[in-house]
Amino acid sequence: MKHRVGFNRLSRSAAHRLSLHRNMATSLFRYERITTTKAKALAVRRTAEKMITRAKVDSVHNRRTIAKDIKDKEILAKLFTEIGPRFVSRPGGYTRILKLGRRKGDAAEMVILELVEKKQEEKKPAKAKKAKAVKEDKKAEAPKAEAEAVPAEEEKKEAAPAAE
Repeated sequence: MKHRVGFNRLSRSAAHRLSLHRNMATSLFRYERITTTKAKALAVRRTAEKMITRAKVDSVHNRRTIAKDIKDKEILAKLFTEIGPRFVSRPGGYTRILKLGRRKGDAAEMVILELVEKKQEEKKPAKAKKAKAVKEDKKAEAPKAEAEAVPAEEEKKEAAPAAE
């Protein structure tokens, strides 16, 4: 009987399974979206969600606890500065699994494991480009306006002596 079995062993030794979880969680946090088999995704999801829950509160204890599993310092910093704060208001369910179908070679069910909330991309550069374009248009119009203003002033000067 298979009662009270807490997790899928994935036909791997404990050390291999631990390495698999660490590496896939690191990849998930680096790319925020990974493609893998369904069984691995379900196993890694559990690990990753626990890490995100810890990352919601940035403390030395939480950083050291997660640093035991995530060895890459850049990813660790990203987890605590970008990913954790993104999910502060969410009480769980930080990842999503999207089915892709079966793999051609062995018919393993493939899925995409991704973080639910996407990174908000900065729209300021797009506005800056538009603002630059508007400024360039204004600059192009300014010489024309100055050129038109100069003849008008000359006409006023010519008209003024005639009035005297």
